[in-house]
Amino acid sequence: MAAMAMCAAPSCTTQNKSDQEADSNDSKSLVEQDFANDEQFLDYLQKSTFDYMWDGAEANSGLAPERIHLDNDYPLNDQNIVTTGGSGFGIAGIIVAIDRGFISREEGVQRLRKIVDFLGKADRYHGVWSHWIDGTTGKTKPFGEKDNGGDLVESSFLMTGLLIAREYLKNGNDDEKKIATDIDKLWREMEFDWYQNGKDALYWHWSPDYAWEMNFPLEGYNECLIAYILGASSPTHPISADAYHKCWARSGGIVSDKSAYGHPLILKHNGAEDKGGPLFWAHYSWIGLSPRGLKDKYADYWQANRNHALINYAYCVENPKGFKGYGEDCWGLTASYSTNGYMAHAPHEDVGVITPTAALSSMPYTPEESIRAAKHFYNMGSWIRGKYGFYDAFSIQDKWVVPRYLAIDQLTIAPMIENYRSGLLWNLFMNAPEIQLGLKKLGFTYTPETTKL
Repeated sequence: MAAMAMCAAPSCTTQNKSDQEADSNDSKSLVEQDFANDEQFLDYLQKSTFDYMWDGAEANSGLAPERIHLDNDYPLNDQNIVTTGGSGFGIAGIIVAIDRGFISREEGVQRLRKIVDFLGKADRYHGVWSHWIDGTTGKTKPFGEKDNGGDLVESSFLMTGLLIAREYLKNGNDDEKKIATDIDKLWREMEFDWYQNGKDALYWHWSPDYAWEMNFPLEGYNECLIAYILGASSPTHPISADAYHKCWARSGGIVSDKSAYGHPLILKHNGAEDKGGPLFWAHYSWIGLSPRGLKDKYADYWQANRNHALINYAYCVENPKGFKGYGEDCWGLTASYSTNGYMAHAPHEDVGVITPTAALSSMPYTPEESIRAAKHFYNMGSWIRGKYGFYDAFSIQDKWVVPRYLAIDQLTIAPMIENYRSGLLWNLFMNAPEIQLGLKKLGFTYTPETTKL
């Protein structure tokens, strides 16, 4: 089989169209040859992407580096910088890996011990970690000039993974129970009420140098819902229900009457009210928070997330801009590397770049469409995949790919595929007693057995 050359920069080119077609024809049965069935293929997808958190982890902290580049033409001087949100997804992935037998329980527990110890000593701001942390020292690495303190959203992603681990380990042996107890301490030290800034709201950032100058209230629908769920669930520093209803839900203004491709959007997506935002909005808050049968007065969240994915899929199938490669087996728009740096790809921001995590991490909502896309990506050949699974993004239109990975993209794949396969992480998180109380406080009902595709 011919293979496309790896590109090290957005301007590089790969094969011409005839070579691509030959590759596609040669590899139509590749999945069937290499994998006996879909279960083995899903194992491959989960294990290869989990390895970013396992083999690719920063050595001292055990956490996920912000990015991993396999090309030598791009200077990388932040190998020791770990990302809190991506690490939360990776911690959930460790639980998947233990449960699937990708690693032994003892290995997983040992890594979790290292992670929890590191997090307990790392810089925190009213119990909340920064977006980036130096894995060698535990000190904050500023994400921006004024973003040098607590990041409530990234820390909420992190705590979701930790609470999943707590629930998985809390009835285990003495070492496991100790990790669960230490996670509980970190959880109780998160001051969600501080991040209300004295208002009926939650704010994304607080800095010891710039206080609330970043001024980003968490309002309207995007990836940030989990911060309100955890805030309402906190046993020590809870937020008011009014913060959720008045700020996040905009006093009911979050509800949408728009539809696309026959699918109601249900909620107004910030800045993307016609066809929905990037698909990570259906992933990041939903690693542990289960949308199955989850409802409040604003939405049926299973239907909202499923429709979000179906609209994204239908847009790529329609392909109104005529980009090469888009179709029923090649779809998925979300934030990732792009042909000009980094971009939050979505129907309203489409430049011909497909990001594999968009389709793969949507598997609970669109299993048939997602598995078909995963097989197609695999059959496209080695030019779009490497050590940690599919590279972050590619464009057939521009003959572009870079052998690079981002934690926040790669590490949602194993957890969300597991939620499709077994519901493991959803069950663990939703069974946490604080979460049940927090959801009730905000007016949610949860009856997962009623959910149908």
